[in-house]
Amino acid sequence: YNPAMAKKMFIHNAELEQFPYPDSCPFKTSRAGQVHKTLESMGLLAGGDKVVVPPERATDADLLKYHSEPYLKALKRIDAGEYDMGMLALQLGTGDCPAFEGVYQYALWAVGATITGARQINAGNASIAFNPSGGYHHAFDSMAGGFCYVNDVVLGCMELAAAGKRVLFLDIDVHHCDGVQSAFYERSDVMTISMHQDGRTLFPGTGFTDEIGDGDGEGYSVNLPLPPGTYDEIWLKAFREVVLPLIHAYGPDAIVLEAGADTLAGDPLAGFSLTNNVHVEVINNLLMFGKPILATGGGGYNVENTVRAWSLVWTALCGEQRDDDMMAGMGGVMLGTTEWAN
Repeated sequence: YNPAMAKKMFIHNAELEQFPYPDSCPFKTSRAGQVHKTLESMGLLAGGDKVVVPPERATDADLLKYHSEPYLKALKRIDAGEYDMGMLALQLGTGDCPAFEGVYQYALWAVGATITGARQINAGNASIAFNPSGGYHHAFDSMAGGFCYVNDVVLGCMELAAAGKRVLFLDIDVHHCDGVQSAFYERSDVMTISMHQDGRTLFPGTGFTDEIGDGDGEGYSVNLPLPPGTYDEIWLKAFREVVLPLIHAYGPDAIVLEAGADTLAGDPLAGFSLTNNVHVEVINNLLMFGKPILATGGGGYNVENTVRAWSLVWTALCGEQRDDDMMAGMGGVMLGTTEWAN
């Protein structure tokens, strides 16, 4: 891996914009396309070592590395317009995970984008790979949950680990990464660290400090539940005092980041009061480890704020937000905020 030769890859294609969730669902797949459009209009997707890379669509074989065959069969049936009440046992057809045509096709592209990023890192072609259409951290091997049907993050981490890498997964989405934690709970080659709103006050009701892993994985699952109302200073104190020393101690070969934007003040589904400066500080610190970073989107239900945050995430990953002249020009687009509750 030679960071000087590796590219910074924004992973996206038009297919990822063709399968919206039902209108009644607060999860908007259009966010990634809006991020692409924002960055393109500002000339921030090309030039230097930056490149837009279309994802390879995932295959059934890719998904079967984590998900069960009966579960994928149920998703395919929904994709074809069939549904039966038995699927409720898989959490399919619920308010959070509605049954809609195109659900499996979308999953293949969204997962494919994260796996594409992992493969580009494994091949030494990418130092940064960002898939804003990823981050489905609530999906289990045989169960959907929290707007997530197929777990791209698990599959991306598995791809990196299968190449012999020690993988550090950091989740800064406001919700606990229950699906990802469960997948690696007994493994030490993938460490999961999640900073999230306390499970006593928010879905999925997990992610407590005593969930530390089992067997070989004991000590490699780390949770920092924080109270509603948490603001930048408190959040960053926890990050600096707990997360950074752990990453140093673990010594990963690759870092996977879920950059959910539902931590921002004004998000309708959660209770944190962060600004998007937190995303920038996290990324600046992760870059100092000098390891490739695979980043995904995640939650974020105030669409405008989320698009702004992920546009900023990309520029931070590219190391460009340190340029004061550019920041002055970008302030209006990327640093505008809701009226902060805090």
